[in-house]
Amino acid sequence: MKKSSKTISPLRQRMLEDMRMRKLKPGTQSSYIRAVERLSQHLGHSPHTATAEDLRNFQIHLADTGVSGTTINAYVTALRFFYKTTVGKPEITDKLSSVPVPRKVPHVLNTEEVTQLLEATISAKYRAALSVAYGAGLRVNELVHLRVCDIDSKRMVLYVCQGKGGRDRYAMLSPVLLDILRRWWVIGSSYSLMRKSGWLFPGLNPIEHVSTRHINRVVHEAARSAKIEKRVSPHLLRHCFATHLLEQGVDIRVIQVL
Repeated sequence: MKKSSKTISPLRQRMLEDMRMRKLKPGTQSSYIRAVERLSQHLGHSPHTATAEDLRNFQIHLADTGVSGTTINAYVTALRFFYKTTVGKPEITDKLSSVPVPRKVPHVLNTEEVTQLLEATISAKYRAALSVAYGAGLRVNELVHLRVCDIDSKRMVLYVCQGKGGRDRYAMLSPVLLDILRRWWVIGSSYSLMRKSGWLFPGLNPIEHVSTRHINRVVHEAARSAKIEKRVSPHLLRHCFATHLLEQGVDIRVIQVL
């Protein structure tokens, strides 16, 4: 997380330390801080003096103002962490309640639409990146953290370091995808972007990897260029990977492993 120039209260500093010592990801830390800040704004005073009834009223306020169930659940998780770990009063969150969130089946792209999306991606780097997201079924955060040395052409796998849940795993690497990555290596090397132990998809500064936000922007721009009206995101390509394998007759248990 970026350090702020303004003075940090002792309570906030302790929360930051609690999250850091547990190695929570920067995005999770930011989400937790936002939840506590919103509670503090609602209360009009420091959240460490809140009561269980205060938190109950806060959740009612979130529901009445149209906050989504997903966001409410994120706030509940954050506040439970704050009061249990930082404040040391877990009983204050007893009246908070997670809410059911309907699970929607994503509207995946068909194989022709995936092809159109990739062809509409004018940059070789991003065409290769989106090809990996689809061809290996990677999450966008896993994608941007790939290094050149994570490509194992002998075993035909991609090594995914510290994926979801902080777990390492392997993803499939097809001959077609390997060829795409080799072509990207040649192009990237010609622009002095590639390093043998560096990022597979570097940013403008080769020392840093491309950001997840930029990958999202690239996907949206390609979808507009391809005139795809479905709601498209990098994570949708992961769903397409699984769905298309299922349509090809691959056993669902094999897909789950992949």
